[in-house]
Amino acid sequence: MYRRVIRPVLYRLGRGDAEVAHEQTLKGMRLLGRIPGGPALGSRLFGSASPRSVFGLTFPSPVGLAAGMDKNGIALRAWPAVGFGFVEVGTVTAHPQPGNEKPRLFRLVEHEAVINRMGFNNLGSEALASRLNAYGSLGYPLGISIGKSKVTPLEEAVDDYVTSLRRLYRYGDYFAVNISSPNTPGLRSLQDAGHLRELLAALHTEAASLTVAGLDPKPILVKIAPDLTTSAIDELLQVCTDEHVAGIIATNTTIDRAGVSDHPLARETGGLSGRPVAEIAAKTVAHIHNETGGALPIIGVGGIVEPSDATRLFDAGASLVQVYTGLIYRGPGLIRAINRSLP
Repeated sequence: MYRRVIRPVLYRLGRGDAEVAHEQTLKGMRLLGRIPGGPALGSRLFGSASPRSVFGLTFPSPVGLAAGMDKNGIALRAWPAVGFGFVEVGTVTAHPQPGNEKPRLFRLVEHEAVINRMGFNNLGSEALASRLNAYGSLGYPLGISIGKSKVTPLEEAVDDYVTSLRRLYRYGDYFAVNISSPNTPGLRSLQDAGHLRELLAALHTEAASLTVAGLDPKPILVKIAPDLTTSAIDELLQVCTDEHVAGIIATNTTIDRAGVSDHPLARETGGLSGRPVAEIAAKTVAHIHNETGGALPIIGVGGIVEPSDATRLFDAGASLVQVYTGLIYRGPGLIRAINRSLP
């Protein structure tokens, strides 16, 4: 029904503007979350009976919603209704920001892919903290992706991340340090060993002080780009190991256009997600798993449009997976199918 009825309607909204469809979907999900018993019923129909424990947290299902879909956390009650076992909000920044100019979200339908250059559009970490405080307990693990504000100079990036961590620490179950989006100028340079070490040390120092103040310790993960060389990944992993990172999220969107170069939208700047990144995501997960001997948990993300894509990431060494672009093309049935395929 999604692919034959709902998807064509969504794709016509805003004269085909993908961001309009995104916004309307969020509004619909928000309403779904307000229906008494709706999320619980949906969870039974679409969810999983295969909970997993990773970095000290129990996930009702190992299939989560990736950051970017519900940046400001407006529909958090509803996501279990389509089978998700955890949700990652954000990426959120210390300062509210509108993001890049529109249009900034493009569907490459023939390739089941999306190019986005959203630019961390969000209401800011203070606003997100207020909203999460109003929610109370969600009943599933909540991840919060934090990034650098565009107005913040690169040399002040550490303070920007620390500010968001401090504001949101009591509300997140884990935190994802986004240093790999291609849509904030200079951000990916934070993947360099020196910058990353400084950032992680500051975040862990802040987390330790918040723990001393009475809050529970929270896992901190690093989200990496699929465009890193093997040697760069190895260097990054060494820093993550030295700084006691709890896990890696692999991968973010890619700036490569391999596999979609024939599409008229391929020239649009931004990060590519969806089916074309499935192979590089799986290879990156496998490399991280092998390089760390399986000691560092991995959330695999990228290219999941079939249950077999999720299976491939699990087989490569991922403990959990996340979906976003696949939801756009396949709908909630994809999440149900992945959950049903779990051992």
